[in-house]
Amino acid sequence: VQLAESGGGSVQVGGSLTLSCAVNGSPSRRYCMSWFRQAPGMEREGIAVISIYGLKSYADSVTGRFTIAEDNAKNTLTLQMNNLKPEDAGTYYCAASSHRGGYCSTLWAPALMNYWGKGTLVTISS
Repeated sequence: VQLAESGGGSVQVGGSLTLSCAVNGSPSRRYCMSWFRQAPGMEREGIAVISIYGLKSYADSVTGRFTIAEDNAKNTLTLQMNNLKPEDAGTYYCAASSHRGGYCSTLWAPALMNYWGKGTLVTISS
């Protein structure tokens, strides 16, 4: 499975941005699909996840502002980010996991993900 993120860039505080992840090599619906982000000097953290059954979970820090979605026809994962804050800045990664058959009801640790994209950078300006 190959994952490729796009859509990163610079946005002002309070603005919106949509990230996309193209999934190649296997249908994304077979995996638990996640978005992670990593700020400089910080550990990579899971922020949104969608299971093979469409169940979604979010980190508290993004709940109500971010929305994860999956377009099975296009084999694409997206992350709609609204009301962006300075602490949302970082590199965003798309990841896929076949652990537990892809049934993820909560955010999973990076170690459980089998495939990763190379990331896309999001910067927030005030």
